[in-house]
Amino acid sequence: MANISLYVPKMSCASCVAKIETAFANASRNGQGDIAARVNLADKLVQVSGAISAEDAIQIIASVGYDSEAIIDARTAAEQKGIDERKEYRLRLIQASIGLGLGVPLMLWGLLGGEMMVSNAQQQQAWGVVGVITFLVMLFTGRHFYQGMWRAIKAKSANMDTLIALGTSAAWIYSMMVVIAPEWFPADTRHVYFEASVMILGLINLGHALELRARGKTSEAVQRLLGLQVTTAIRLTDDGDEEVEINLLQVGDRLRLRPGDRVALDGEILIGQTLINESMLTGEPIPVHKAVGDNISAGTVNGNGALIYRVTASAKDTKLSKIIELVQQAQTSKMPIGRLTDKISAYFVPVVIIIALLSSLIWYLFGPAPALSHALVVLTSVLIIACPCALGLATPMSIMVSVGRAAQMGVLVRNGEALQTASKITTVVLDKTGTVTQGSPEVTEILLLDKNICELSLLEDVASLEQHSEHPLASAIMTKAKQQSITLKEPDSFANVQGKGITGFIAGRHYAVGNMGLMQQAGLGGKLDADIDGNVDGISGYQQQVAEFASKGQTPVFVAVDKVLVAIISIADPIKADAAEAVQAMKNQGLKVVLLTGDNPLTAQAVADKVGIDSVFAQVLPEQKQQKVLELQQAGEVVAMVGDGINDAPALMSADVGIAMGSGTEVAIESADFTLLSARLIVINDTLALARASMTNIKQNLFGAFIYNSLGIPIAAGVLFPFTGILLSPVIAGAAMALSSLTVVSNANRLRSQRLK
Repeated sequence: MANISLYVPKMSCASCVAKIETAFANASRNGQGDIAARVNLADKLVQVSGAISAEDAIQIIASVGYDSEAIIDARTAAEQKGIDERKEYRLRLIQASIGLGLGVPLMLWGLLGGEMMVSNAQQQQAWGVVGVITFLVMLFTGRHFYQGMWRAIKAKSANMDTLIALGTSAAWIYSMMVVIAPEWFPADTRHVYFEASVMILGLINLGHALELRARGKTSEAVQRLLGLQVTTAIRLTDDGDEEVEINLLQVGDRLRLRPGDRVALDGEILIGQTLINESMLTGEPIPVHKAVGDNISAGTVNGNGALIYRVTASAKDTKLSKIIELVQQAQTSKMPIGRLTDKISAYFVPVVIIIALLSSLIWYLFGPAPALSHALVVLTSVLIIACPCALGLATPMSIMVSVGRAAQMGVLVRNGEALQTASKITTVVLDKTGTVTQGSPEVTEILLLDKNICELSLLEDVASLEQHSEHPLASAIMTKAKQQSITLKEPDSFANVQGKGITGFIAGRHYAVGNMGLMQQAGLGGKLDADIDGNVDGISGYQQQVAEFASKGQTPVFVAVDKVLVAIISIADPIKADAAEAVQAMKNQGLKVVLLTGDNPLTAQAVADKVGIDSVFAQVLPEQKQQKVLELQQAGEVVAMVGDGINDAPALMSADVGIAMGSGTEVAIESADFTLLSARLIVINDTLALARASMTNIKQNLFGAFIYNSLGIPIAAGVLFPFTGILLSPVIAGAAMALSSLTVVSNANRLRSQRLK
């Protein structure tokens, strides 16, 4: 399956998007394979996935009238796109200046009483010269619109360029016909509209220039991420240090990291210790201490320490590269509300052309004198004011800004649809370990129930088993063994019992290490409720100690050897500093908060009480977590599940929105709609607030665009003329069209700095 990124510089409106997506859909239906295309109008990008080559994808886009080029290196492509946009910005300003430079004096001539009619030979000659100059100015200032219309005609379609080209051409052709053969027209219709043609092009180009400048801000987040990638690194060799391009480095190479330098590739520290600033990836402002054995990520900044580290991922496989790829994919994704807009826009241009022709015909047949002039004004005004630029930009611009701002917050958004769903969340379900707690538990006490057992010997056996487990509680036991300088051995066998613990054999003895559910499974279940005084193979005699652990928020881990309970290991996972604040903030937003954990009820309730959570479901297996989520959904709740992205995968997938906390691992990124690179719980509130702000922004954009077109077209068609005697000027229509697009882009950019509530 190929994933191809294409840059389509001439893509300009929603109908362009519809044509390109339809072309790929048709190619897929016609037997070219399972092909999917996602179009980002705001960044002029097309993401193509499926069994297709870049050459074939470029050909499909060319079949509907657009040139495109494949993006090989994201950073180089972004730099080139920036150069292209700056050139285009300058060109549009020049075109706007020349168009308005001719149009404004012509308009002032008419407004100040100058003759705009052709009544004699002298006026024919004068306006003929003006017509030729206007034609040359139109060629320079509107060439891209006329080329766009021609491409659309060749592809048997229509787009925004079609409306602009038809409107300005109609005004110029009518005016030149009046100049060349005034006798063909009634005396009161010999009016010229040269100023309208160049003024419209000047205003639209000015609008596009301002829009380009505003658009540049929407992709700043991705530009910033791309800017984190360094191009060279210092590699250690037998002949000494050498500076090499990062694309020449291989996994296993040893690199030197000097103080203040940016990490080139993901790696593991071999020598040295330092503080690493990871804020550009996680949003966490406080540098993180790193020492031998710790992992460091590409793009992060070294403090004052000097390091030597081993490369663990190639340039395209670093966490930073995956984040950039995910952000770019999310920015090209669609919301359901956006797909509706695309469908409307696909039919919009042909419908507008029909409305313009019918309106002008009605004015010509039934309108007041001069009917022909009025018909031309209506035709031009309707074509110009109806351009669906604002409609096409309404959703993608907001998505781009939202996804970019989320990335700056340390939040990875998987797709636009997740943003829309997250804005409707009513219930937040929190996993305990690693979400409400820090996920780095510590052994607080080992309660030996058999006085003949040595604590160090027991810890050695249990840690030897736990080294094969990925559970956070296992890491606490491993850390304890490391502190005691215990050398681990390889167990004879090992099995993970999902949601309960682990079992295995060491030196011929069977170990079961886990929660009470595992003890029942191990054969101790019949003695749970019986008070067997002094019998070490029963659990009930130690309920008081277990309850005491749990009341402190500590988790008891039972250790049974050959079906005899021999020890209880108490493990505490500190609650995150911002957990109570985050939960209260969720409640203040009107959200229901639920704690869902595989831990025992007493420990779960103790944690819930400390952070202010009222609803607790404890001692649940992963599949039961999923069932709890489904039950909440059946009760009418829109559920966000927050977990670690691995153990909670079924629940994350079943929830309306899955949010993976903390590590930002590949598994977490793949399983969740949102991945929070920061460990702070309060970021969940910021994420949901951003989703709501995004949807509000999109609705504002769509409302403005729909209202603009809904009101603009009838006004341009002349519905107010019988009441006011005023007919909308094509020049005003052109200015309004340019202003509508600029308004949408500017409103979307408000999300970059809008305070999240």
